[in-house]
Amino acid sequence: MPSVERVIASASAQPLIGQYGRTQVLAAIRSTLDGWRRAVQAGTFAAAAGEDGPAGADGAFPVERVLADASRVLDERGRSRVRAVFNLTGTVLHTNLGRALLPDEAVRAVVQALTQPTNLEFDLATGKRGDRDDLIDELVCELTGAEAATVVNNNAAAVLLALSALAPGKEVVVSRGELVEIGGAFRIPDIMSRAGAKLREVGTTNRTHLHDYANAIGPRTALLMKVHCSNYAVTGFTKSVELDELAPLARERGLPVAVDLGSGTLVDLAQWGLPAEPTVRATVEAGADLVTFSGDKLLGGPQAGLIVGRAELIRKIRKHPLKRALRVGKLTLAALEPVLRLYRAPEFLRERLTTLRLLTRPGADIQAAAMRVSPVLQRALGEGWRVGVEPMFSQIGSGALPVDVLPSYGLVVRHDPGAGRRAGGSGRALGKLERALRALPRPVVGRIADDALRLDLRCVEAGDEAVLVAQLAQLRL
Repeated sequence: MPSVERVIASASAQPLIGQYGRTQVLAAIRSTLDGWRRAVQAGTFAAAAGEDGPAGADGAFPVERVLADASRVLDERGRSRVRAVFNLTGTVLHTNLGRALLPDEAVRAVVQALTQPTNLEFDLATGKRGDRDDLIDELVCELTGAEAATVVNNNAAAVLLALSALAPGKEVVVSRGELVEIGGAFRIPDIMSRAGAKLREVGTTNRTHLHDYANAIGPRTALLMKVHCSNYAVTGFTKSVELDELAPLARERGLPVAVDLGSGTLVDLAQWGLPAEPTVRATVEAGADLVTFSGDKLLGGPQAGLIVGRAELIRKIRKHPLKRALRVGKLTLAALEPVLRLYRAPEFLRERLTTLRLLTRPGADIQAAAMRVSPVLQRALGEGWRVGVEPMFSQIGSGALPVDVLPSYGLVVRHDPGAGRRAGGSGRALGKLERALRALPRPVVGRIADDALRLDLRCVEAGDEAVLVAQLAQLRL
């Protein structure tokens, strides 16, 4: 085999060095040669490198073949681990796929914050140090009706910070039916424990009454808390205490009421035919002293946790030492502000806010897209497969409205080995197809259900459809 020095000094190596730098090319060459030597010692070299091996007719190893393998190593190492994918799962706000997609206004603002200095903590009016919360405080209060606001890096952090600041060593009264767990093992009891608060459960799993809260209040009570059950539903013989019932009791006893809305929304979704969700403004107006909610779910913005409410409570929260540990950076604030500004013109929100546009996309448009893509995938797969366009149901995702679904359309791919051939092995064939789709330059992520691969096209808009079609045309199993 050629020496590393001979390969790196060759003329053929210079383009790679110009692209990746000498250090990386040198490491890739060494890795390639070491791998070849291990294969020779294991007796697998010919199988790994080709029938004749990489050597030429004279037994020498051409430098170009070493560099070809090294180039593949460099390409693999240089590929970003964070990659754009096609979300064909049918879940719009998919936690594992990044949740909300940002509108163009937010993208432009983030690019500017990435490439230019910003007034993150600088008051342009006074020329003195400012507070980063001031960049969005006024806008959030305008949209929610709250007295003050602050923002941290996600809603779990918002709940943790609020409890740490307002209830250390004291009791927080919560209905047993609202002790939720969401994805990633976020549990309300655990968050309370980490915040130093003591959980006081009241009621039962399915029924809680106002007198349960009243009887639980004592000298160690710091606040009453309600948690929106956004990721499950209890039906049947149930009873819960609504906020407009609980708030008067809290005021009578001199206690604040905190509400964790989870997904959170700033507008009534029912006006667009979506299931209704309590808005932040309605929650504040119903008597909540503090409300926490997410920025990257129904709100349609970047990952963030917003806390709004009475000014005196927000001041305590801002002063808590955890606030600095949980604060957001300039990119989050740059993305969040333009998203919030879109809500000032609700008549344009459906077309400008990406999340809302996807959630309200007409079924006829999705069906038409599926009809265009279907024959392309059928030709690529060939015999042994059936690709059809069928109605299906999307879901909002990320714990929002878990029992509500959105009528949609997509591709349903079934393995069909043909008459006279064994029908077994369809599960393995579907698994192989699913892996092949995920191995495309822009991975395609669907879901296998009912012995078929289902590709919901709700989240594929016009700009991406051409890319998807081009990729599927090149698909090979």
